[in-house]
Amino acid sequence: MKNDLVSIIVPVYNASKFLDYTIKTVQNQTYENWELILVNDCSKDNSVEIIENYIKKDSRIKLFNQEKNGGAALARNRGIDEALGKYLCYIDADDLWDKEKLEKQVKFMKEKDCEFSFTGYEFADENGIPNGKKVFIPEKLDYNHALRNTTIWTSTVMFDLDKLSKEDIYMPNIKSEDTACWWRILKKIKYAYGLNEILSFYRRTAGTLSSNKFEAIKRIWHLYRKQEKLNIFKASYCFCGYAIRAVLRRV
Repeated sequence: MKNDLVSIIVPVYNASKFLDYTIKTVQNQTYENWELILVNDCSKDNSVEIIENYIKKDSRIKLFNQEKNGGAALARNRGIDEALGKYLCYIDADDLWDKEKLEKQVKFMKEKDCEFSFTGYEFADENGIPNGKKVFIPEKLDYNHALRNTTIWTSTVMFDLDKLSKEDIYMPNIKSEDTACWWRILKKIKYAYGLNEILSFYRRTAGTLSSNKFEAIKRIWHLYRKQEKLNIFKASYCFCGYAIRAVLRRV
């Protein structure tokens, strides 16, 4: 974990449609001291072939293959095991970054001397074109505020592995594993710090939004009651805050 190397983890499952764009968004970073760890979760398309073509030209790109399909959480955890960096972050296989994302976030981590940071982001259409729907974030979040404000998005997160262990950041193999992970970490540390700049772009496709919303509602409620074991009153209170912010993010 030397020289401020950033390990970037990407779970890959049948991602060939967008994989070129995501790899290039990392290669185009102004911060060049990174390793890109792509974990293939038994893809059935030509994702592996695409990755291998990049590996031939860029030694910072690495491919690891899961023996069986286990989902994004286990793929990310495999990436964590393989990571060599002082800093660790994620980008999903269909998302994009501003070219200064890593440079600005590493600088921010040092300025705040923090374990955990996240950034603002903007929604984009299927072609990766930002649509003006921006998510601005708070200066910092503690555990109790994070329960009501699920604004931390996976492709914006960065950890300092000199301050957190790999065991601290493993994701549980449940639905909404990323949110559950942030909450668990925030029980250990005081704050996650927000860099309130639009540095990531969340690609979403038309036709799936309504079903995703209903599924998200069920998942968050399950996390409150089963994972965090909140009583019905606190769970309801947190859910109201979550729902208001979720609506504001998506209108």
